[in-house]
Amino acid sequence: MSCPPAASFFGFMGATAAVVFSNLGAAYGTAKSGVGVASMGVMRPELVMRSIIPVVMAGGVGVYGFIFALFFVGQGTEG
Repeated sequence: MSCPPAASFFGFMGATAAVVFSNLGAAYGTAKSGVGVASMGVMRPELVMRSIIPVVMAGGVGVYGFIFALFFVGQGTEG
């Protein structure tokens, strides 16, 4: 049974959406936590290293979206 021609288009658009939206979320999270790190550096400099953890976690969101997109693309079949 053959897939319709639009199937691969929508599959790749899903992978693109996964990458785009996860990286937008990662950028927003990095910006918001960067503001927190800057204010923590002013108010309590001894806790700056502890406040870097949300920046790393926000970057992980972008990597997760990339892996999810690779999973989407890998599920495609010819035919």
